[in-house]
Amino acid sequence: MPADELALMQAPTANQQLDKLYNRHHGWLQGWLQHKLGSLHDAEDLAQDTFVRIIRSPLKEGSLREPRHYLLTIARGLTVDLFRRRTLERQYQQALAALPENQWPSEEARLLILESLMEIDALFSGLGAKVKHTFILSQCEGLTYAEIADQLGISLRTVNNYMATAMEHCCLYRLKNDL
Repeated sequence: MPADELALMQAPTANQQLDKLYNRHHGWLQGWLQHKLGSLHDAEDLAQDTFVRIIRSPLKEGSLREPRHYLLTIARGLTVDLFRRRTLERQYQQALAALPENQWPSEEARLLILESLMEIDALFSGLGAKVKHTFILSQCEGLTYAEIADQLGISLRTVNNYMATAMEHCCLYRLKNDL
């Protein structure tokens, strides 16, 4: 048998690599997360989510050379997402509490609203504060570019640049998430 065929037969499959990664590092990752988060439940969820993320995307070449670093990178991102989601939920609950109870949306509507807020938050992630503010004034408040320039004390050209950046960001986000 040629050497290259023998090497292919001995090379671990992606599933074998994932099994090995999970068996060797899941407990360690969950422990690390529990120490950082102070919650076994959150640690269990994020450890599982980390491996789900790995399953959904192909392992990057060389990522298993430093498996704990690779796992921590994913877990840290998921931890940031968890805290952002909780902050959004808390802010939404505070906004609801300011309304009379008879104006509160149904539980189903609340879940849909929260899901939409999280999607919008993900969309805005990565945009600078000034670009985000300009975009919100235009798209949510309905201000013209000239009104935005006056309100923010910036030039009309800067407003145009910020809006172009925001629109490009939105288009790229849609492409990334629609595929």
